[in-house]
Amino acid sequence: MASNRRAFLTATAVGALTVAPAQAVPNGTTGGPRPPSPRAALDELLAGNHRYASGRPLHPHEGGGRRRLLAAEQHPFAVVVGCVDSRVPPELVFDQGLGDLLCIRTAGQVLDEAVLASIQYGVEVLRVPLVLVLGHERCGAVAATLDHLRAGVPVPGHLELLVEEIAPAARRTRGLPGDWAEHTMTAHTRWVRDAIRADPAFVPAHVAAARFDLDTGLVSLIP
Repeated sequence: MASNRRAFLTATAVGALTVAPAQAVPNGTTGGPRPPSPRAALDELLAGNHRYASGRPLHPHEGGGRRRLLAAEQHPFAVVVGCVDSRVPPELVFDQGLGDLLCIRTAGQVLDEAVLASIQYGVEVLRVPLVLVLGHERCGAVAATLDHLRAGVPVPGHLELLVEEIAPAARRTRGLPGDWAEHTMTAHTRWVRDAIRADPAFVPAHVAAARFDLDTGLVSLIP
């Protein structure tokens, strides 16, 4: 992994030199500067989610003026590592618009080298202050993993990678009372967060984890 990251940074070093200081970049939903700190970025996401869940989204930064402003460069204020599930699009869930979020999505928010390199692009090149790992209830990748562990259901083709990555969380939580799928999703999301936190490539950013509720539309942080 280390050699791949070095190659990625070499390829993007020139781009890193052209990025303006984060605090000077207009990006927030009110038209002001992008959130100046990880806490402010997280507050912006949670405020947007509250608007979305309450049915009062602003749908910011969707017009032609915003598109023209972003044509030269981008300055997102958060990286969201989420699931490919069609019911959990980060820009809608957090009521954000063009250029606000750098979204990286895999089934079950499973990590691989491409995901890690993409996060690094956001943190080191675009200087994004916040990485949020977003899990959600009733995740299909989690369900497939539990089916495999319960009954040995075969996992076809490339889906095997997803099961292999989620299975450790499922095994750790199998004996807990309550919803095994929910416990697995939470444990896996927490593990992804901790794996990103432990990687020295992402030290400049704050890394958090959260859960999206499909029924209420609300995002809650995972401690």
